[in-house]
Amino acid sequence: MEHFYVVRFNKWKRWLIVFIFALFTATFLWFESEGALSVFSEDEPVALTKGNASESNIALTFNISWGEDKVHAILKQLDQKQVQATFFVSGEWAERHPEILEKITEAEHEVGMLGYRYENYLDQEIDQVRDDLLHAKEVFGKIGYKDIEMLRPPSGKFNKEIIELAEQLGFTVIHWNVNPSDWKNPGTKKIESTVMKQTSNGDIILMHASDSVKQTADSLKTILPGLKNKGFQFVTISELVNQAHAKSKIVE
Repeated sequence: MEHFYVVRFNKWKRWLIVFIFALFTATFLWFESEGALSVFSEDEPVALTKGNASESNIALTFNISWGEDKVHAILKQLDQKQVQATFFVSGEWAERHPEILEKITEAEHEVGMLGYRYENYLDQEIDQVRDDLLHAKEVFGKIGYKDIEMLRPPSGKFNKEIIELAEQLGFTVIHWNVNPSDWKNPGTKKIESTVMKQTSNGDIILMHASDSVKQTADSLKTILPGLKNKGFQFVTISELVNQAHAKSKIVE
């Protein structure tokens, strides 16, 4: 009889351990799913990297920090395919090319900023970053863009301290999660293939419109209709942010 009770006790002990583990796993998954519902966390600063994965909306974005030639062919493709995009431009570039910036906004594209000088924020002291952002804000205001609230740090390099500073100054930090590295000019087919294969619901696509890009405009001839044919809807970053269940997270 003594042997019987030992076996029975061990059996119930094993079931108790399994139950506790299952309960812990279920609780963890519940919190994870709930946490993905908020656009921006109230507890910590975040950068938006992706919209709602259950919606077919995607955002096409372009960075511009120098040059004045390649952007026109890109704008032509967007106009022909009736696609709205979001352009992130440096304050220094906007100051030099206000007429091109006006052309972008007249075509109903959205504008965000890359700071003033396109220099890596992680290589600077936080006070230098603050000065750069304030100067950019002043410059954009002087040329008629006082309400810019979206920031993409130069080269996409940032940390928690930079995000906190950006939020203090009234900016929302915008990152991306699809990057064909078009500025390296890897070939039109390579750019097309990367975007077409990697894009899914809610994605933010990073492309460029500085004069370094030689294949981006041509790649859009395939990418824009191709993504539409797959059922995706192009929206601006603001529209993506305003979706009720956009996903956001810290980017390390």
